[in-house]
Amino acid sequence: MKKVLLLLAGFALSGQVMAESAKNPEDPWEGVNRKIFAFNEKVDQYALKPVAKGYKAVTPDPVERGVSRMFANVGEVVNILNDLLQGKFKQAGNDTGRLVINTTIGLVGFFDVAEDFGLPKGDGEDFGQTMGFWGVKPGPYVVIPLFGPMTVRDAPGRVVDRLVNPINEIDHIPTRNRIYGAEVVSLRADLLEAEKFIRGDRYSFIRDAYLQRRKFLEYDGEVEDDFGDYEDF
Repeated sequence: MKKVLLLLAGFALSGQVMAESAKNPEDPWEGVNRKIFAFNEKVDQYALKPVAKGYKAVTPDPVERGVSRMFANVGEVVNILNDLLQGKFKQAGNDTGRLVINTTIGLVGFFDVAEDFGLPKGDGEDFGQTMGFWGVKPGPYVVIPLFGPMTVRDAPGRVVDRLVNPINEIDHIPTRNRIYGAEVVSLRADLLEAEKFIRGDRYSFIRDAYLQRRKFLEYDGEVEDDFGDYEDF
């Protein structure tokens, strides 16, 4: 998580420079996007963020980290599928090993035992990245009500990833929805720390950080900008 926060800080600082210098050509629907963004911010302010803060306040740090790891472990299924679709067979083997070891010895992923077995956690693969691998351009930036920032390519990719997610296989709908809700709260709690990096116009900051993060993932870290190679950062 610390690595992700550092990367977001770098992307966001770079994004702030972009926002101050020129209008982002990747956001042709900025007017509409800003209205949806404002709506999402209100929902977050009055509903999701207070719940996330409460969860973080009452949950011991080891338990909170364990729950985050459990959801990340479930996400390895999505990673493995997209590894294979992109021909990343070595990474697919690594992620499969992580899934098997952490699901069994690691108590459904509560503990990241696979790391000790020499199987490090990757940045993750999703269907949006897979489409990018096969030549599909990201298209314009778009903010979806309740779901937040995406690109035209990433939006349907999210749907595919959700269908593949093992949680979606739970037949009892109330149980499935509660698990999805817990996942959202856990993720929002993880992101509370990242908010301290936000500067200036919140919309532009989040947009540029998101777009640069997606480029970083799509090109497996082989991205450069005014700040240099992100690996150096």
